Amino acid sequence: MKVRKAVIPAAGLGTRMLPATKTVPKEMLPIVDKPAIQYIIEEAVASGIEDILIVTNRAKSAVDDYFDYVPELEDVLSRSGKSVERDAVRRTADIANVFYVRQKETKGLGHAVWRAKRFVGAEPFAVLLGDDIMMGEKPVTKQLIDAAEKYHAAALGVQRVTPEAISSYSSVQISQLENRVYKVTDMNEKPRAGEAFSDFAILGRYVLTRRIFEMLENTSPGYGGEIQLTDGLRALCREAPMVAVDFEARRYDTGNLPGFLEATIDFALRDVNVGPWLKEFLIEKVKSM
Repeated sequence: MKVRKAVIPAAGLGTRMLPATKTVPKEMLPIVDKPAIQYIIEEAVASGIEDILIVTNRAKSAVDDYFDYVPELEDVLSRSGKSVERDAVRRTADIANVFYVRQKETKGLGHAVWRAKRFVGAEPFAVLLGDDIMMGEKPVTKQLIDAAEKYHAAALGVQRVTPEAISSYSSVQISQLENRVYKVTDMNEKPRAGEAFSDFAILGRYVLTRRIFEMLENTSPGYGGEIQLTDGLRALCREAPMVAVDFEARRYDTGNLPGFLEATIDFALRDVNVGPWLKEFLIEKVKSM
């Protein structure tokens, strides 16, 4: 079960980050010195992914442009002796084989994934949500790929959340197979109080087989009047093996302001260029408050 392809749904309107996302795609908002979506792509590449499809919309051409060459800029940087900056600019275009398809209507995450059908073909593939950045020693997508290959199953990335938070996610019904890996038998989208199957929530990473497209094609609009990926996954887990991986990593939901700021501070503190300065700045700032 070699996973060589990944899909990144990035067609959302970014309403949780307005007004900045009125004209700038939320995926292009910078976390330190890179746009958020670059961290997602780097995780995919580090997991062995070769081809990546980004599902966009008509307002997100900046995403396409970012992963392309900019000869004029590279030439200016070369003539100015800024080879480090030139190489960094070129590296964004060479990071992976990146393709694009538009989600022409806002019909939900399930529909966005379905738009990848032709790109995927008959192969298994990973899905990485563009809002979720993970920080861990082993890429989360790789953790899922390893479990999917071991159990010949689709795999979901999960972590425990509080009872209050589970209503914002998809809850899974599970039974343990081994440490941090579980068999999935059911799930529900944004459960109301008392309806959650467990406190394990699906959080932004999936490894799926082509059969998901069959399920999505027969999925009626669900929560919010949209085609929910969870509903397609629920049908899939009843007909084919599916596992949940309690992944080892810190997750940042950069689609909202608190998560975006947390990611920015944590990644900046780890940066060799600005980390030491930022640490001292934060210490002094807290002391003066």
